[in-house]
Formats: sequence, structure tokens, C-alpha cells
Amino acid sequence: MDISYTSGNEKFNYRVCAMIISDNKILAMHDERSPYYYLPGGRVQMGETAESAVIREVEEELNISPKIIRPLWINQSFFTEDVDKLNYHEICIYFLMDISETDLLEKGEKFTLREGRHVHDFEWLPFERLSNEYFYPIFLKKEIYDLPEHLTIRTEYE
Repeated sequence: MDISYTSGNEKFNYRVCAMIISDNKILAMHDERSPYYYLPGGRVQMGETAESAVIREVEEELNISPKIIRPLWINQSFFTEDVDKLNYHEICIYFLMDISETDLLEKGEKFTLREGRHVHDFEWLPFERLSNEYFYPIFLKKEIYDLPEHLTIRTEYE
């Protein structure tokens, strides 16, 4: 059971997101329900650790088995979702992920994958493009530039 509930027009979510970075680009996604880009991830389930949740979500969405490098941020946000028009209170933990032992980069700059009945479009967005994109979370458009240089890892295959 996801740690998420709705009360009237308000919804609470406990989420995790994967920060997958390569060559100053971040992997973002969107789907047929969402007109904006967002990060791979999803809701934490009852009794599940945040670490297990982010690995599970990335495996489901990208068909790879990443490793966690470290948590980067915990963010609390309040927003009205563009799709369902609910007022959200969301707590999200952002994890920097290692994909060096996967074939993710071989999928290209843009690619599409199916998860159950949903189709997800993925794209490697250069950091400098984030400020002009319809992208959530908004705080990341600035904070991505404040990552220490050693965290903006290069994961391209030699």
C-alpha cells in the first residue's frame, strides 16, 4: 500500500526520486498524463524503506538495476497538480543513483519504455535547459547547479 492518501481536494504523498546524472544532463521523463517533465521515482509503500522504494521504482520504470550513491535532498512541497487539480502536500527524498553497471546510456538521448499500461518517454536534459522547461520539482532548476563537482558524475561508457 502506497503511503499516500486523499482527503477532499487535498492529497499527501511520501515519494522518492532518482537523480540520474551523466555529463551534466539529468534523466527526466513524462507520460501521456503529464504535460511536464519529472524525475523517475514514485511512492514509498507502507513498511518499505526509501532506499528500497527508489530502487524498485527505477527497476519498474527503466528496466535497470541501479545503485544508490547517496541521498541528496529531502524536500517538502505544497502544490496544485496540473493533471488531477488536487492540492498536494508531498515529502520527497531525492537519491543520486549510479547507473554505470547498466545499459541505460545505450538507450540514447530520448527513448520510450512501457510500464504496465503506461508509456513513459525519457530524455537526457542538459542542466541549462531545465530553467526553460516545464519541469518539476521547480527547486531543482537552481539546486542542480549547486551540487559539488564530484557529484555531477560522468557515467558514459569509455
